[in-house]
Amino acid sequence: MHVERIDRSIGELIDQISSAEIMLPEIQREYVWKPTQVAKLMDSIYRGYPFGSLLFWQTDEVPETRDMSVGGPEVKPLRPPLFLLDGQQRLTSLHRVFKNHPDAQVVFHVENQRFQNQSAATQRDPKWIKVADVLDPKASMIRLTKQLLEAGSTLEEYEIEERLSQIKRLRDRRFIMEVLKGFPYDEVAEIFVRVNSGGRRLGTLDLAMATLSTRWTGVLAKLQQEADHWVQRGYGAIDVNFLSRALAGVVLGRGLSVWSPSRLKQTKDTELERGWEVVKLGLRRLIPLLEANLKLTRSDPLPSMIVLIPLVVLLGEQGEEPIDKPTADGVVYWLLLATIQTRYSTSTDTKLSQDIRAARQPDPIRALLESLNIDNTRAEVTERALRGRTKESPYFFLSLLVALANGARDWWYRTDILPGHNEAQKLEYQHIHPPATLDDRFDKGTINDLANLVFASAKANKRINGKSPAEYFPTLDEQELKDHYVPLDEALRSPDGYLAFLAARRQLLVEAMNELLDRFRPAFLDKEPTGPADPNAGRSLDLALYGSRSDGGRMVFTAGGEGFSWVGSASIAELEAAVESARIAGIDSDVVIAGESVPVEMIEDSLNVPIGPFLVTGTPEEWRAVFDRERVSARPLSAAPSLNLTPWVGDRIKFPITSTD
Repeated sequence: MHVERIDRSIGELIDQISSAEIMLPEIQREYVWKPTQVAKLMDSIYRGYPFGSLLFWQTDEVPETRDMSVGGPEVKPLRPPLFLLDGQQRLTSLHRVFKNHPDAQVVFHVENQRFQNQSAATQRDPKWIKVADVLDPKASMIRLTKQLLEAGSTLEEYEIEERLSQIKRLRDRRFIMEVLKGFPYDEVAEIFVRVNSGGRRLGTLDLAMATLSTRWTGVLAKLQQEADHWVQRGYGAIDVNFLSRALAGVVLGRGLSVWSPSRLKQTKDTELERGWEVVKLGLRRLIPLLEANLKLTRSDPLPSMIVLIPLVVLLGEQGEEPIDKPTADGVVYWLLLATIQTRYSTSTDTKLSQDIRAARQPDPIRALLESLNIDNTRAEVTERALRGRTKESPYFFLSLLVALANGARDWWYRTDILPGHNEAQKLEYQHIHPPATLDDRFDKGTINDLANLVFASAKANKRINGKSPAEYFPTLDEQELKDHYVPLDEALRSPDGYLAFLAARRQLLVEAMNELLDRFRPAFLDKEPTGPADPNAGRSLDLALYGSRSDGGRMVFTAGGEGFSWVGSASIAELEAAVESARIAGIDSDVVIAGESVPVEMIEDSLNVPIGPFLVTGTPEEWRAVFDRERVSARPLSAAPSLNLTPWVGDRIKFPITSTD
């Protein structure tokens, strides 16, 4: 065994990818880079910045492989391939740019010497030129230079030619390569895990997947085949990652941890095969149950897919015996309550471990409800719990379920509110009182209140066209309004009656949600006292963005609940940088909130930030989605209120970022 160090040009490496002389072993994860990252890589290479080395494996044994996300016809290599262990994102991105891949349309502004992904604006401006057009071996520098001069470039002809030639010479920039020779597959997998753990953060799921690949040859193909089956059923979120986590959960009997790879390495083939059969059987019993009882024909409305894993364990290990009604009802009841409680918004794998153990108890439904602390409570949704909630809240999912149960259909067009199995179709919703009809008396949280949202298509929105309900409700049948739990009182159809409208519709939704819960509630809870389904009922955290990163923008937080209130703020640039550090590299950091430096920590898959009375939790992706939401309604920095900031003193309550307003 030895390591050979060589170098090779970008052009040579791209040609080797095209001829299948560079391939990916199945331990590799998927291609995940975004267009912005691709453009930044091109910029770094253009400017002569370092762009890293590559790690390959050369072997006589042919491992299972996965496709590189580069497109093009399948070819067989003319010589033994190299297997890429580190550098997949960079090499795939470069191949995409050089070969004009539709998802890597990087363009270059010859005057500003900037790279970015193609957009509607760059398409209209002829001074932006596609990088692939310059890199084309048949491209004429004279023709491209003339094209840019005719577009109005103020550069001298020789300057344009030099900058275009600099792009052309990108093919000649060289990567340093390390090639592992004579190493067995299991040792290569160990090297892969160590190398990638030291760079862009690999989560426990990535590490477990790499270990499974070495332990069970061809596992990726099995997972992908199963994922393809569920895509056809509308459950596209049952993907390779979900199936890997579910398989590890069944085999290990717990959620993932830093010890999972070593434990999976010791697992016998028979255990893996048995675990895989449990996962497949559990899904084939669970999904039809959800379709029949909740009319949930797609996976994308589910706020969390992890909530399915304990139920897959429960039903898969029961075998082929029919599911009795108490078990079926209990499964649905637990799923609804776990979703309301955002069960996996923090300490994901710790809670998943608890729930898998519960699913294997002699009375699994009771044990699962004990994990939610509602084994002696008839959980109910309250009006207070819905107050101030928006589409990020799990109650948005419940409002869809009650609308489906009530036979609601798209207004005017009578189409299904939950689209069919085509993954390109998305669940759509509209404002009943359009924002344009509501004046400055109402803030964004009140306008976007869950009670003001209805499941209707973009076509229906065009019929509404910014009109008040007083104008367009008369064109609808009363039953169409009732199906969506819309109150019929005409006094609630004008902006003056908007707050009363929210209260009235909220009450209708609460009653429907409780009816849904009661339909599936286990009999042993019938005699128990009622209690809130959501431990955060009555608590709120409102976010308001003033300004942007470039002008020192501030995020203002307003927290409230029974017996407390608090206001604070933080730099949006600091917050976003902390989230990105956690997401990309798993690096914990600090931000200053209300004058106090607080830790931003990744614990398992959740990012935790102390904000006033709350420990706000969620995945980095959920945090980014909330930041994007706030940008849409951002106000000028000059409009930011003057705050008397006081750091929070006292205990903190866990609060999901998805429940913020």
